[in-house]
Amino acid sequence: MRYLLPVTLCCLFLSACSNNSEVIRSDAQQFKPTINPQNWPLYDPPIKRNPVIEQQITDLLSRMTLEEKVGQVIQADIASVTPKDVAQYNLGAVLNGGNSAPKNNNRTDAIHWLTLADQLWQASTDVSDGGVGIPILWGTDAIHGNSNVVGATVFPHNIGLGAANDPEMMFKIGQVTAKEILVTGQDWTFSPTLAVARNDRWGRTYESFSESPQRVASLAGKLISGIQGQLNSSDFLGQSHVLTTAKHFVGDGGTTDGIDQGEVVVSEAELRDVHAAGYIPAIQSGVQTVMASYSSWQGAKMHGSKVMLTDVLVDRLGFDGFVVGDWNGHGQVTDCSNVSCPQAFNAGLDMFMAPDSWKELYNNTLKQVKSGEISERRLNQAVARILRVKMRAGLFDAGLPSNRPFAGQWQLLASKEHRALAREAVRKSLVLLKNNNQLLPLKPSMNVLVAGEGAHNIGQQTGGWTLSWQGTGNARADFPNGQSIYEGIAEVVSQAGGTVELSEQGSFEVKPDVAIVVFGEQPYAEFQGDRPHIDLMHDNGLKVLQKLKSQGIPTVSIFLSGRPMWVHPEMNQSDAFIAAWLPGTEGGGIADLLFTDVRGNLRYDFTGRLSFSWPDLPSDAELNAGELDYAPLFPLGYGLSVNDNTALGPLNEKSDSDSHEYTTRYIYAGDPVFPWSMVLVDPSGLTPVTSNLETSSAGNLLAVAADDKAQEDTIIFTWRGDAAVSIEGNPVDLSKQTRGNMTFQIDYRVISATDPQASLILGCGEGCSVSMDISESLKSVAGQGWQTALVKLKCFASSGANMSSVQTPFSIQSTAGLVMQLREVKVVSDLGQANCSL
Repeated sequence: MRYLLPVTLCCLFLSACSNNSEVIRSDAQQFKPTINPQNWPLYDPPIKRNPVIEQQITDLLSRMTLEEKVGQVIQADIASVTPKDVAQYNLGAVLNGGNSAPKNNNRTDAIHWLTLADQLWQASTDVSDGGVGIPILWGTDAIHGNSNVVGATVFPHNIGLGAANDPEMMFKIGQVTAKEILVTGQDWTFSPTLAVARNDRWGRTYESFSESPQRVASLAGKLISGIQGQLNSSDFLGQSHVLTTAKHFVGDGGTTDGIDQGEVVVSEAELRDVHAAGYIPAIQSGVQTVMASYSSWQGAKMHGSKVMLTDVLVDRLGFDGFVVGDWNGHGQVTDCSNVSCPQAFNAGLDMFMAPDSWKELYNNTLKQVKSGEISERRLNQAVARILRVKMRAGLFDAGLPSNRPFAGQWQLLASKEHRALAREAVRKSLVLLKNNNQLLPLKPSMNVLVAGEGAHNIGQQTGGWTLSWQGTGNARADFPNGQSIYEGIAEVVSQAGGTVELSEQGSFEVKPDVAIVVFGEQPYAEFQGDRPHIDLMHDNGLKVLQKLKSQGIPTVSIFLSGRPMWVHPEMNQSDAFIAAWLPGTEGGGIADLLFTDVRGNLRYDFTGRLSFSWPDLPSDAELNAGELDYAPLFPLGYGLSVNDNTALGPLNEKSDSDSHEYTTRYIYAGDPVFPWSMVLVDPSGLTPVTSNLETSSAGNLLAVAADDKAQEDTIIFTWRGDAAVSIEGNPVDLSKQTRGNMTFQIDYRVISATDPQASLILGCGEGCSVSMDISESLKSVAGQGWQTALVKLKCFASSGANMSSVQTPFSIQSTAGLVMQLREVKVVSDLGQANCSL
């Protein structure tokens, strides 16, 4: 296997004023460890119960068996359930998780979604076994449009819509989203996220409208009304609408250090006034489902909190739909597991989201009802809530999904009208942060260079929750109805007689009059996007900007990101700088603001204003308007017009961020930690791991994302022949850590080891590597669950590794016969347990 090392170690490397009305001051230091429901506002349910529906519910409950009732409170993922299962277990709902799709293909044709919807509906309504045949609900993460489906309209993520701050446009976006969901046959979307993100290190910041609770509240109800229809009108839950979800109740935007699924350490007043601010307008707008949060408050998981799910949400805030869990979220409740959690159900969770654990959870829940651990009264209450929502939505009368209005009308996916709305949303979401010498707007007749990694990359501009969970692995062909930022610019410029050149690295044939550089964050979703600070770190865009500025070319930066970030060096190299967030599929909306018309008249001005404070330091992730020592670079509500003659002087480029985190963390939750890359190498070449399923070039190594404590938080490698998995990147200096007696920590599980010949390898440049035989170590722990290995860095140094130039800090090379699961690899202090073996 000596051929692997040179390939593994070398190949990759060749290649202004704040809106004071939006201020909420933190009093987190004054919290008490209990919730008093009497401190929460009291509201009547906004929907009066229909006596006809209530009688139908009573009749159904009287005819349902315990087995049918338990089935209704279970939601399974389509990757782990069949129509036959739906019929046999009388399941109440299914979902397509972030990486689940019909035919196990995230990029399958739209027709296959509708075909599966028909099959599931037919299975759920089959009464040949004498059952009651309750129609199933299919929930989908239509986070920014029906973004799981190829060809659909993809709107800007919520952070951009928060910057647009246009409630009426939100209503229209909701209407379009609902209609495009109906085209493919689903009934229910898990949106909107109503988190008030207060720490921008959180990987879900882009799912939040704003750090301002008032802004979140002002947009929440309008979007929900657009998706479900206007409450107390004949249009409410009518044939052009679907069910929606307010999520995640409550506090997920305020976890300590911005860690997803973490602890919310705030006072009850802040939990209520800041983090719950969007739920009151959501409930008053008639939202029919609320999703529980993974987060904890004072050590208690929300999935198991009766005081929050029942005493506050239902009894005080007037919610009259049903509460659904998040992906195996019940399994995180104390003394619970993914397959058993009566505590969550008794606390007020009405429907378990049990994607791959549903069958055993069903059996255990049934046993718990029969034993009395869950009362039949509580079961009847939960089932009644689910039936009530299904009846309000007209599900019992809707018939086969393909026979419903809009179903199969593929021309509605990204129709002209829908794309125009998305383009409008892009225009309104962009925030102009710098425009020295009023460079913008540009004349479209100019010679324009478009550069940067994001210029012609729709996958990067759409971000996470797009076709795949993390939004990775998407190619231009996956967006047949979309337009890249470059394509939008080229369209405008060519029509005006100008010229456009595209060059990712900033080279050109003819010196341009202006260069537009598009760069920023790569796609990510929950917890994989958590960061230790908000310094952009990588210099992909900076290098291009510096190259162009050195040649005297004016530069316009289009910054793609899911959060505000410290980019002082990039701003200094830009004459104009635009926060474009994650604008979705309509790249032309950016061109609309960059250029005048052919006569030189302004086409559109920048109206987007920051919905998050912009940092002056990488450590400013928790900088929120109204708090003490509030000193951002740009405050909440800031944004320029092209008419503003405001110059931004040179910014301090000295960062207070610690790059140590990136030096010493390599794999987290099964994914490489930025800027590291994960690659598979076999005799046929190198394959980057960019999606939840990758195979090495010759098929010798298979990598598949897998669940452990959360969705896809590990990765399983199956060796079918000689191959290696490696973490690779630019050289880092680990000599200081080596002298400090630090150690590699590797969290892994050997599923099987059929006599593999395996090695743990550290690479330190071409011709420099150290290999450690781990064959026997792996075989000795096969089938024995999760292991934590601690391997001294000195072991590699003493064998000749150059620890000052480590390009491959972690690689496992093996022959066929090894199946191994990885969760995390990092450098930690040696507490005396480390040695020189796995």
